[in-house]
Amino acid sequence: MADEKPVGEVLTSKDFETDQDIRWCPGCGDYSILKQVQNVLPKMGLKRENIVFVAGIGCSSRFPYYMETYGMHTIHGRALAVATGLKASRPDLSVWVVTGDGDSLSIGGNHLIHFLRRNLNVNILLFNNEIYGLTKGQYSPTSPQGTVNKTTPMGSIDFPFNPIALALGANGSFIARTMDRDPKHLQESLNRSQQHIGTSFLEIYQNCNIFNDGAFFVFTDKDTKAAETIFVENGEPLLFGTDKDKGIRLDGMQPEVVNMNDGYSPDDLWIHDEGDLFKASMLARFFDNPGDEKHLPRPFGVFYETIRDTYEDMLQSQLDEAFKSKGDTDLDTLIAGNQTWEIK
Repeated sequence: MADEKPVGEVLTSKDFETDQDIRWCPGCGDYSILKQVQNVLPKMGLKRENIVFVAGIGCSSRFPYYMETYGMHTIHGRALAVATGLKASRPDLSVWVVTGDGDSLSIGGNHLIHFLRRNLNVNILLFNNEIYGLTKGQYSPTSPQGTVNKTTPMGSIDFPFNPIALALGANGSFIARTMDRDPKHLQESLNRSQQHIGTSFLEIYQNCNIFNDGAFFVFTDKDTKAAETIFVENGEPLLFGTDKDKGIRLDGMQPEVVNMNDGYSPDDLWIHDEGDLFKASMLARFFDNPGDEKHLPRPFGVFYETIRDTYEDMLQSQLDEAFKSKGDTDLDTLIAGNQTWEIK
């Protein structure tokens, strides 16, 4: 990397910008995400030479070119496989995987679920625009049923993936959602992701203004955002609305929206607990369409977090034990193991 700063000098967002021309469509939500990543990294106290961005294929996967860190632009759906090898061999690095809904949930879906269950200490940023952008607008694994485009001219009949529910089902240890058009919340989410020890999975709603413009406007526009979104915080009641005049309570195991002006207090409401896997699974299903009779707002924030051993720590422990028991044995002997047989 060029222009290395002296040891101990404070980095700024400018230090994470490259000299590459950014080749995204004007107005793309990727610009906002890039800017916020460049804004938060200096505050994390990480050295640029210890940061690696790994990407697959897609519009989002150009990300490494625009970050003045180390980076790897890999192949379609295989960014997580490459990140596994990198983190296992260099556990000291801060590894970030940038991927899209097509890259990670279609051709890369198998890698995603196994990466989540293994729990390497890596940050996954999933840009979800509910469309294939780089290949010009085909429907993706997160496109809603009925999506009309070049590959589904009569409307998609596929039921879409719910990325948060998928990550929970794969036993992810940190699962959150944010959006490109809320810089403050995006920065907070990036910070939480980096602080987590283990795999962090951050879904980012990202507008593709060319092939799927407005997919998330109901959650981002000022006229509808307060009524259609709920920002969950650990230990806080589920309140939303312009004046926090609406809440969500549990009627048995069924969430329902109540009007706080009808005599309800915060004590009557669902209190968010980031460690509650069962309630996180319910939150993930707040996925209905606006206008439904029992419509629920779309949640943003940390759905679930738990702490468990990371893959690379357990791997290193096994390596240490193997070398300890074998003494100065060479690597070939270790690979051969104790069980051998002779073919006659």
